[in-house]
Amino acid sequence: MAAVTRANRPPRSVLVVGAGLVGLCTAWHLRARGVEVTVLDRHRAGTGASWGNAGWLSPAFAVPLPEPATVRAGLKGFASPSAPLYVPARPDPRLARFLATFALRSTHRRWRAAMAALVPLNLRALAEHDALAAETGAVSLPMEPCLVAAGSEAQREAVVTELEHVRAAGQPVDVAPVDGRRVRELWPSLSERIACGLAVHGQRYVDPGGYVTAVADAARRAGVRIEEGTEVTAVRERGDGVRVHAGGAEFGADAVVLASGALLNRLARPFGVRRLVQAGRGYSFSVVPERMPPGPVYFPARKVVCTPLGDRLRVAGMMEFRSADAPLDPRRVASIVAAVRPLVAGVDWAARTDEWVGARPVTSDGLPLIGPTLSPRVFVAGGHGMWGVTHGPVTGRLLADTIVTGTPAPELAALHPLR
Repeated sequence: MAAVTRANRPPRSVLVVGAGLVGLCTAWHLRARGVEVTVLDRHRAGTGASWGNAGWLSPAFAVPLPEPATVRAGLKGFASPSAPLYVPARPDPRLARFLATFALRSTHRRWRAAMAALVPLNLRALAEHDALAAETGAVSLPMEPCLVAAGSEAQREAVVTELEHVRAAGQPVDVAPVDGRRVRELWPSLSERIACGLAVHGQRYVDPGGYVTAVADAARRAGVRIEEGTEVTAVRERGDGVRVHAGGAEFGADAVVLASGALLNRLARPFGVRRLVQAGRGYSFSVVPERMPPGPVYFPARKVVCTPLGDRLRVAGMMEFRSADAPLDPRRVASIVAAVRPLVAGVDWAARTDEWVGARPVTSDGLPLIGPTLSPRVFVAGGHGMWGVTHGPVTGRLLADTIVTGTPAPELAALHPLR
Protein backbone atom coordinates (compact mmCIF):
# COMPACT_ATOMS: atom_id res chain seq x y z
CA MET A 1 0.00 0.00 0.00
CA ALA A 2 1.35 3.44 -0.88
CA ALA A 3 2.36 5.54 2.11
CA VAL A 4 3.09 8.86 0.43
CA THR A 5 0.98 11.37 -1.40
CA ARG A 6 0.95 13.30 -4.64
CA ALA A 7 2.56 10.96 -7.13
CA ASN A 8 4.99 9.52 -4.58
CA ARG A 9 6.18 12.90 -3.42
CA PRO A 10 6.17 13.60 0.34
CA PRO A 11 3.36 15.90 1.46
CA ARG A 12 4.11 19.60 1.81
CA SER A 13 1.15 20.11 4.15
CA VAL A 14 -0.64 17.87 6.66
CA LEU A 15 -3.72 18.31 8.80
CA VAL A 16 -3.72 16.53 12.18
CA VAL A 17 -7.12 15.84 13.74
CA GLY A 18 -6.69 15.70 17.52
CA ALA A 19 -4.54 17.77 19.90
CA GLY A 20 -3.78 15.11 22.50
CA LEU A 21 -0.19 14.05 23.03
CA VAL A 22 -0.23 11.57 20.13
CA GLY A 23 -1.52 14.16 17.66
CA LEU A 24 0.76 16.92 18.94
CA CYS A 25 3.85 14.70 18.79
CA THR A 26 3.00 13.71 15.23
CA ALA A 27 2.58 17.38 14.35
CA TRP A 28 5.87 18.23 16.06
CA HIS A 29 7.87 15.63 14.14
CA LEU A 30 6.22 16.49 10.82
CA ARG A 31 7.06 20.17 11.34
CA ALA A 32 10.65 19.25 12.19
CA ARG A 33 10.83 17.64 8.74
CA GLY A 34 9.69 20.84 7.03
CA VAL A 35 6.00 20.00 6.61
CA GLU A 36 3.37 22.72 7.08
CA VAL A 37 1.07 21.42 9.82
CA THR A 38 -2.33 22.46 11.14
CA VAL A 39 -3.85 20.70 14.17
CA LEU A 40 -7.63 20.70 14.64
CA ASP A 41 -9.33 19.85 17.94
CA ARG A 42 -12.88 20.21 19.13
CA HIS A 43 -11.67 21.27 22.58
CA ARG A 44 -8.53 22.99 23.86
CA ALA A 45 -5.19 21.32 23.15
CA GLY A 46 -4.36 18.76 25.81
CA THR A 47 -7.74 18.67 27.54
CA GLY A 48 -8.82 15.27 26.22
CA ALA A 49 -7.83 11.83 27.51
CA SER A 50 -4.32 13.06 28.37
CA TRP A 51 -5.22 15.81 30.83
CA GLY A 52 -6.38 14.04 33.99
CA ASN A 53 -4.74 10.66 33.69
CA ALA A 54 -2.18 9.23 36.09
CA GLY A 55 0.75 10.63 34.10
CA TRP A 56 2.79 7.43 34.12
CA LEU A 57 5.48 6.88 31.49
CA SER A 58 5.75 3.23 32.33
CA PRO A 59 6.86 0.80 29.62
CA ALA A 60 7.00 -1.99 32.20
CA PHE A 61 3.22 -1.78 32.59
CA ALA A 62 2.36 -0.91 28.96
CA VAL A 63 0.79 -4.23 28.08
CA PRO A 64 -2.22 -5.33 26.00
CA LEU A 65 -5.49 -5.03 27.90
CA PRO A 66 -7.23 -8.14 26.44
CA GLU A 67 -6.20 -11.13 28.56
CA PRO A 68 -8.04 -13.76 30.61
CA ALA A 69 -7.86 -11.86 33.91
CA THR A 70 -9.47 -8.81 32.34
CA VAL A 71 -12.39 -10.87 31.08
CA ARG A 72 -12.82 -12.46 34.51
CA ALA A 73 -12.82 -9.02 36.12
CA GLY A 74 -15.39 -7.80 33.60
CA LEU A 75 -17.71 -10.73 34.25
CA LYS A 76 -17.32 -10.35 38.01
CA GLY A 77 -18.08 -6.64 37.97
CA PHE A 78 -20.60 -6.52 35.13
CA ALA A 79 -23.03 -3.64 35.71
CA SER A 80 -21.50 -2.91 39.16
CA PRO A 81 -20.69 0.80 39.55
CA SER A 82 -18.03 -0.03 42.13
CA ALA A 83 -16.10 -2.54 39.99
CA PRO A 84 -12.66 -1.50 38.63
CA LEU A 85 -13.90 -2.61 35.19
CA TYR A 86 -17.47 -1.40 34.63
CA VAL A 87 -19.73 -2.31 31.73
CA PRO A 88 -23.20 -0.73 31.89
CA ALA A 89 -26.09 -3.16 31.53
CA ARG A 90 -27.94 -1.53 28.66
CA PRO A 91 -28.59 -2.39 25.00
CA ASP A 92 -25.67 -1.26 22.84
CA PRO A 93 -24.99 -3.41 19.74
CA ARG A 94 -21.72 -1.67 18.96
CA LEU A 95 -20.39 -2.15 22.49
CA ALA A 96 -21.58 -5.77 22.46
CA ARG A 97 -19.64 -6.38 19.25
CA PHE A 98 -16.53 -4.75 20.73
CA LEU A 99 -16.76 -6.81 23.92
CA ALA A 100 -17.28 -10.04 21.99
CA THR A 101 -14.16 -9.40 19.90
CA PHE A 102 -12.26 -8.30 23.00
CA ALA A 103 -13.16 -11.56 24.75
CA LEU A 104 -12.06 -13.66 21.76
CA ARG A 105 -8.69 -11.87 21.80
CA SER A 106 -8.25 -12.49 25.54
CA THR A 107 -6.18 -15.65 25.40
CA HIS A 108 -2.64 -16.19 26.62
CA ARG A 109 -1.41 -16.93 23.08
CA ARG A 110 -2.89 -13.76 21.62
CA TRP A 111 -1.68 -11.70 24.58
CA ARG A 112 1.89 -12.88 23.94
CA ALA A 113 1.62 -11.97 20.25
CA ALA A 114 0.22 -8.53 21.09
CA MET A 115 2.91 -7.98 23.72
CA ALA A 116 5.59 -8.77 21.16
CA ALA A 117 4.08 -6.08 18.93
CA LEU A 118 4.23 -3.49 21.73
CA VAL A 119 7.82 -4.22 22.77
CA PRO A 120 9.41 -2.15 19.93
CA LEU A 121 7.43 0.91 21.10
CA ASN A 122 8.17 0.24 24.75
CA LEU A 123 11.92 -0.09 24.14
CA ARG A 124 12.03 3.34 22.48
CA ALA A 125 9.43 5.13 24.58
CA LEU A 126 11.55 6.80 27.27
CA ALA A 127 14.35 7.79 24.87
CA GLU A 128 11.74 9.55 22.72
CA HIS A 129 10.43 11.37 25.79
CA ASP A 130 14.01 12.48 26.52
CA ALA A 131 14.39 13.76 22.96
CA LEU A 132 11.06 15.56 23.19
CA ALA A 133 12.13 17.19 26.46
CA ALA A 134 15.38 18.40 24.90
CA GLU A 135 13.46 19.95 22.01
CA THR A 136 10.35 21.30 23.76
CA GLY A 137 11.11 21.64 27.47
CA ALA A 138 8.36 19.14 28.38
CA VAL A 139 9.93 17.57 31.47
CA SER A 140 9.33 14.11 32.93
CA LEU A 141 10.40 12.93 36.38
CA PRO A 142 11.98 9.61 37.38
CA MET A 143 10.00 7.13 39.47
CA GLU A 144 12.51 5.97 42.06
CA PRO A 145 11.01 3.65 42.72
CA CYS A 146 7.63 3.02 41.21
CA LEU A 147 6.05 1.38 44.25
CA VAL A 148 3.59 -1.49 43.91
CA ALA A 149 1.74 -1.76 47.25
CA ALA A 150 0.12 -5.16 47.73
CA GLY A 151 -2.23 -6.43 50.39
CA SER A 152 -0.84 -9.97 50.26
CA GLU A 153 1.93 -12.10 48.84
CA ALA A 154 -0.56 -13.46 46.30
CA GLN A 155 -1.34 -9.97 45.02
CA ARG A 156 2.37 -9.20 44.69
CA GLU A 157 3.07 -12.49 42.91
CA ALA A 158 0.36 -11.73 40.37
CA VAL A 159 2.21 -8.54 39.42
CA VAL A 160 5.57 -10.37 39.39
CA THR A 161 4.10 -12.95 37.02
CA GLU A 162 2.83 -10.26 34.65
CA LEU A 163 6.22 -8.53 34.63
CA GLU A 164 7.93 -11.87 33.97
CA HIS A 165 5.74 -12.26 30.88
CA VAL A 166 6.79 -8.77 29.77
CA ARG A 167 10.43 -9.77 30.24
CA ALA A 168 9.86 -13.00 28.31
CA ALA A 169 8.60 -10.92 25.37
CA GLY A 170 12.03 -9.29 25.11
CA GLN A 171 11.61 -6.19 27.26
CA PRO A 172 13.94 -5.70 30.25
CA VAL A 173 12.20 -5.06 33.58
CA ASP A 174 14.09 -4.06 36.74
CA VAL A 175 12.04 -5.16 39.76
CA ALA A 176 12.80 -6.03 43.38
CA PRO A 177 10.57 -7.26 46.24
CA VAL A 178 10.02 -4.97 49.23
CA ASP A 179 8.74 -6.13 52.63
CA GLY A 180 5.83 -4.46 54.37
CA ARG A 181 7.99 -2.54 56.83
CA ARG A 182 10.04 -1.01 54.03
CA VAL A 183 6.91 -0.16 52.03
CA ARG A 184 5.60 1.88 54.95
CA GLU A 185 8.99 3.54 55.42
CA LEU A 186 8.78 4.75 51.84
CA TRP A 187 5.26 6.11 52.40
CA PRO A 188 4.32 6.22 56.09
CA SER A 189 0.69 6.98 55.23
CA LEU A 190 0.14 3.42 54.03
CA SER A 191 -2.01 1.35 56.37
CA GLU A 192 -1.22 -2.03 57.91
CA ARG A 193 -3.36 -3.59 55.18
CA ILE A 194 -0.36 -3.24 52.86
CA ALA A 195 1.60 -6.41 53.55
CA CYS A 196 4.39 -6.15 50.99
CA GLY A 197 5.38 -4.50 47.74
CA LEU A 198 7.57 -4.26 44.68
CA ALA A 199 10.00 -1.59 43.56
CA VAL A 200 9.91 -1.22 39.77
CA HIS A 201 12.83 0.87 38.55
CA GLY A 202 13.44 2.77 35.33
CA GLN A 203 9.97 4.29 34.91
CA ARG A 204 8.94 7.97 34.70
CA TYR A 205 5.94 10.19 35.32
CA VAL A 206 4.68 13.62 34.32
CA ASP A 207 1.98 16.12 35.15
CA PRO A 208 0.10 15.24 31.95
CA GLY A 209 -1.82 18.50 31.60
CA GLY A 210 1.32 20.62 31.92
CA TYR A 211 3.30 18.21 29.76
CA VAL A 212 0.87 18.29 26.85
CA THR A 213 0.55 22.09 27.14
CA ALA A 214 4.34 22.42 26.94
CA VAL A 215 4.40 20.34 23.76
CA ALA A 216 1.55 22.38 22.26
CA ASP A 217 3.30 25.66 23.09
CA ALA A 218 6.57 24.42 21.57
CA ALA A 219 4.72 23.28 18.45
CA ARG A 220 3.18 26.72 18.04
CA ARG A 221 6.60 28.36 18.39
CA ALA A 222 7.90 25.99 15.70
CA GLY A 223 5.17 27.12 13.30
CA VAL A 224 2.41 24.53 13.86
CA ARG A 225 -1.03 26.11 13.61
CA ILE A 226 -3.44 24.82 16.27
CA GLU A 227 -7.14 25.46 15.76
CA GLU A 228 -9.04 24.85 18.98
CA GLY A 229 -12.81 24.54 19.41
CA THR A 230 -12.99 23.15 15.88
CA GLU A 231 -14.87 19.86 15.60
CA VAL A 232 -14.11 17.84 12.48
CA THR A 233 -17.24 16.43 10.87
CA ALA A 234 -15.93 14.95 7.62
CA VAL A 235 -12.71 14.05 5.79
CA ARG A 236 -12.76 13.69 2.00
CA GLU A 237 -10.23 13.12 -0.72
CA ARG A 238 -10.30 15.70 -3.46
CA GLY A 239 -7.96 15.68 -6.42
CA ASP A 240 -4.45 15.19 -5.14
CA GLY A 241 -5.22 16.24 -1.56
CA VAL A 242 -7.75 16.09 1.26
CA ARG A 243 -10.45 18.41 2.50
CA VAL A 244 -11.47 18.45 6.14
CA HIS A 245 -14.76 20.00 7.21
CA ALA A 246 -14.62 21.45 10.70
CA GLY A 247 -16.35 24.19 12.63
CA GLY A 248 -18.26 25.43 9.59
CA ALA A 249 -15.02 25.85 7.62
CA GLU A 250 -13.04 23.74 5.17
CA PHE A 251 -9.34 23.02 5.53
CA GLY A 252 -7.19 21.61 2.76
CA ALA A 253 -3.84 19.83 2.74
CA ASP A 254 -1.86 17.15 0.96
CA ALA A 255 -2.58 14.60 3.71
CA VAL A 256 -4.34 14.15 7.03
CA VAL A 257 -3.55 12.26 10.25
CA LEU A 258 -6.55 11.08 12.27
CA ALA A 259 -5.56 11.15 15.95
CA SER A 260 -9.01 11.75 17.37
CA GLY A 261 -8.87 9.30 20.27
CA ALA A 262 -12.01 7.39 21.19
CA LEU A 263 -13.88 9.06 18.31
CA LEU A 264 -11.48 7.67 15.71
CA ASN A 265 -13.88 5.26 13.98
CA ARG A 266 -16.28 7.93 12.80
CA LEU A 267 -13.64 9.56 10.61
CA ALA A 268 -11.42 6.55 9.81
CA ARG A 269 -14.03 3.96 8.81
CA PRO A 270 -14.57 5.37 5.27
CA PHE A 271 -10.87 4.74 4.65
CA GLY A 272 -10.95 1.04 5.50
CA VAL A 273 -10.30 1.10 9.26
CA ARG A 274 -12.64 -1.55 10.65
CA ARG A 275 -11.02 -2.26 14.02
CA LEU A 276 -13.37 -0.84 16.66
CA VAL A 277 -12.05 1.81 19.04
CA GLN A 278 -14.11 1.99 22.23
CA ALA A 279 -14.01 4.64 24.94
CA GLY A 280 -12.48 3.05 28.04
CA ARG A 281 -13.15 5.89 30.41
CA GLY A 282 -10.83 6.55 33.34
CA TYR A 283 -11.54 8.72 36.38
CA SER A 284 -9.29 10.82 38.59
CA PHE A 285 -9.29 13.48 41.27
CA SER A 286 -6.74 15.31 43.42
CA VAL A 287 -6.22 15.42 47.19
CA VAL A 288 -3.64 16.97 49.52
CA PRO A 289 -2.23 14.26 51.82
CA GLU A 290 -0.50 14.95 55.12
CA ARG A 291 2.50 13.06 53.75
CA MET A 292 3.25 12.95 50.05
CA PRO A 293 4.65 9.64 48.71
CA PRO A 294 8.18 9.80 47.30
CA GLY A 295 6.88 8.72 43.93
CA PRO A 296 3.93 7.06 42.22
CA VAL A 297 2.19 4.17 43.96
CA TYR A 298 0.09 1.39 42.40
CA PHE A 299 -2.48 -0.65 44.32
CA PRO A 300 -2.88 -3.68 42.02
CA ALA A 301 -5.86 -5.32 43.73
CA ARG A 302 -7.82 -2.07 43.51
CA LYS A 303 -6.50 -0.99 40.08
CA VAL A 304 -5.83 2.47 41.54
CA VAL A 305 -2.70 4.59 41.12
CA CYS A 306 -1.54 7.65 43.06
CA THR A 307 0.83 10.17 41.48
CA PRO A 308 2.42 13.14 43.31
CA LEU A 309 2.04 16.28 41.20
CA GLY A 310 3.55 19.19 43.08
CA ASP A 311 1.42 19.83 46.17
CA ARG A 312 -1.36 17.50 44.96
CA LEU A 313 -1.77 13.77 44.85
CA ARG A 314 -3.63 12.57 41.78
CA VAL A 315 -5.69 9.45 42.42
CA ALA A 316 -6.78 7.62 39.28
CA GLY A 317 -8.51 4.40 38.36
CA MET A 318 -11.49 2.69 36.72
CA MET A 319 -12.09 1.35 33.25
CA GLU A 320 -15.62 2.21 32.15
CA PHE A 321 -16.84 1.10 28.73
CA ARG A 322 -19.31 3.83 27.97
CA SER A 323 -19.93 6.64 25.48
CA ALA A 324 -16.98 9.01 25.22
CA ASP A 325 -19.16 12.07 25.77
CA ALA A 326 -21.28 10.77 28.66
CA PRO A 327 -21.09 13.03 31.74
CA LEU A 328 -18.89 12.22 34.72
CA ASP A 329 -20.59 9.64 36.94
CA PRO A 330 -19.95 10.48 40.63
CA ARG A 331 -20.47 6.81 41.54
CA ARG A 332 -17.18 5.99 39.79
CA VAL A 333 -15.33 8.60 41.85
CA ALA A 334 -16.94 7.28 45.03
CA SER A 335 -15.83 3.75 44.13
CA ILE A 336 -12.20 4.89 43.81
CA VAL A 337 -12.41 6.65 47.18
CA ALA A 338 -13.90 3.54 48.78
CA ALA A 339 -11.14 1.38 47.29
CA VAL A 340 -8.20 3.49 48.47
CA ARG A 341 -9.51 4.94 51.75
CA PRO A 342 -8.62 1.84 53.83
CA LEU A 343 -5.11 1.80 52.39
CA VAL A 344 -3.98 5.42 52.86
CA ALA A 345 -4.25 7.51 56.02
CA GLY A 346 -3.89 11.26 56.45
CA VAL A 347 -6.14 12.28 53.57
CA ASP A 348 -9.37 14.27 53.73
CA TRP A 349 -11.12 12.41 50.94
CA ALA A 350 -14.11 14.77 51.05
CA ALA A 351 -11.82 17.69 50.14
CA ARG A 352 -10.92 16.29 46.74
CA THR A 353 -10.68 18.56 43.71
CA ASP A 354 -10.23 18.24 39.93
CA GLU A 355 -12.73 15.41 39.53
CA TRP A 356 -12.31 14.27 35.93
CA VAL A 357 -13.25 11.61 33.43
CA GLY A 358 -11.41 10.98 30.18
CA ALA A 359 -12.14 8.66 27.27
CA ARG A 360 -9.12 6.45 26.61
CA PRO A 361 -9.24 4.90 23.12
CA VAL A 362 -9.22 1.10 23.55
CA THR A 363 -8.98 -1.40 20.69
CA SER A 364 -10.37 -4.91 20.84
CA ASP A 365 -6.92 -6.47 20.36
CA GLY A 366 -5.07 -4.13 22.74
CA LEU A 367 -2.83 -2.63 20.05
CA PRO A 368 -2.81 0.91 18.68
CA LEU A 369 -3.62 1.76 15.07
CA ILE A 370 -0.67 3.59 13.52
CA GLY A 371 0.00 4.01 9.82
CA PRO A 372 -1.65 4.37 6.39
CA THR A 373 -5.20 3.55 5.33
CA LEU A 374 -6.78 2.63 2.00
CA SER A 375 -6.12 6.21 0.94
CA PRO A 376 -2.49 7.25 0.38
CA ARG A 377 -3.46 10.63 1.83
CA VAL A 378 -5.09 9.49 5.09
CA PHE A 379 -3.13 8.17 8.07
CA VAL A 380 -4.18 7.04 11.53
CA ALA A 381 -2.60 7.39 14.97
CA GLY A 382 -4.92 6.14 17.70
CA GLY A 383 -6.21 3.34 19.86
CA HIS A 384 -3.38 3.54 22.41
CA GLY A 385 -5.65 2.68 25.32
CA MET A 386 -4.06 3.63 28.64
CA TRP A 387 -0.65 4.15 27.05
CA GLY A 388 -1.14 7.26 24.90
CA VAL A 389 1.14 9.37 27.10
CA THR A 390 3.82 6.66 27.26
CA HIS A 391 3.74 6.01 23.50
CA GLY A 392 2.92 9.50 22.20
CA PRO A 393 6.44 10.66 21.27
CA VAL A 394 7.56 7.38 19.68
CA THR A 395 4.30 7.17 17.75
CA GLY A 396 4.76 10.72 16.46
CA ARG A 397 8.31 10.11 15.27
CA LEU A 398 7.62 6.76 13.57
CA LEU A 399 4.46 7.98 11.83
CA ALA A 400 6.09 11.22 10.68
CA ASP A 401 8.97 9.19 9.22
CA THR A 402 6.47 6.93 7.46
CA ILE A 403 4.55 9.85 5.97
CA VAL A 404 7.57 11.82 4.80
CA THR A 405 9.76 8.97 3.49
CA GLY A 406 7.03 6.74 2.13
CA THR A 407 8.63 3.75 3.86
CA PRO A 408 6.58 2.27 6.70
CA ALA A 409 8.56 2.01 9.93
CA PRO A 410 9.19 -1.68 10.72
CA GLU A 411 8.11 -1.11 14.34
CA LEU A 412 4.62 -0.34 13.03
CA ALA A 413 4.09 -3.49 10.93
CA ALA A 414 1.90 -5.26 13.51
CA LEU A 415 0.02 -2.02 14.29
CA HIS A 416 -1.28 -1.39 10.78
CA PRO A 417 -4.72 0.30 10.86
CA LEU A 418 -6.10 -2.11 8.26
CA ARG A 419 -5.20 -5.32 10.13
